[in-house]
Amino acid sequence: MLDMKVTGFTFVRNAIRFDYPVEASIRSLLPLVDELVVCLGNSDDDTEALIRSIGDSKIRIIHSTWDDSLRQGGQVLAIETNKALDAVSADADWCIYLQADEVIHESDYAAIRQSMFQHLGDVQTEGLLFDYLHFYGGYAYVGTSRRWYRHEVRIVRNNPNIRSFRDAQGFRIANRKLKVRKAKGRIFHYGWVKNPLKQVEKLQQFHKLWHDDATALKKSGIDPYDYLKEVDMLSLYSGTHPTSMLNRVEMQDWSFEYDTKMKKMRLKDQVLYWFERLTGQRLFEYKNYTLLS
Repeated sequence: MLDMKVTGFTFVRNAIRFDYPVEASIRSLLPLVDELVVCLGNSDDDTEALIRSIGDSKIRIIHSTWDDSLRQGGQVLAIETNKALDAVSADADWCIYLQADEVIHESDYAAIRQSMFQHLGDVQTEGLLFDYLHFYGGYAYVGTSRRWYRHEVRIVRNNPNIRSFRDAQGFRIANRKLKVRKAKGRIFHYGWVKNPLKQVEKLQQFHKLWHDDATALKKSGIDPYDYLKEVDMLSLYSGTHPTSMLNRVEMQDWSFEYDTKMKKMRLKDQVLYWFERLTGQRLFEYKNYTLLS
């Protein structure tokens, strides 16, 4: 079997203050990697102590100061992602990226490893694509409308030309989309699952990466955050959560109930949704990658 070195990389700032599940995220990534680079932004909470409490020698923390003057297009997120990526060991073959609210399920480890081994020698494959589950409001519901992206690249080859793109959602080589294959794994995205009071505070700070203070405050919504106001369609989730998330799931301290029969979509979106349900194809889907056959 070919030797293969895998490095994880992530970035985070004020994870405790804004209730990011970064500990669960890191713990879910550790079994897949030989090292894990955490780019720790200047925080005013105990994020660093939280990460160090994991107590794994694979973790390597690098420190960073965010440029808070950057308020266009969320570009600071890509900058911080690239700082972490640039700190990856030169001899790594693959780099697995998770954001602080993304978690991998342990039941997918074998398939992910197999995908990395399978395409290790295929230089045409520049990245690997994951399926996404977007939890919303609480841990029992997932977003199923067209507003939620279905796939994204979370493993990239260790190539210095690969750069985080725009607001760190995907990657590019000289502004060209990466050529990727499916990783046969899932990303559990929990960015829209937290106490409504914490969600408002997080959104106020998050929107400042795009807007001035007044606009950020307006876009963040009321206090506490009203999950039902923005939702268009959710489905009940019947599977299990990653082991590293179970404590957070059990400790949910707010209630959220949603009638899954309720759909708040324009007629055009309803037609496109039902076409997708019938055919499995999402018309006019934006793809942040080029999928190889």
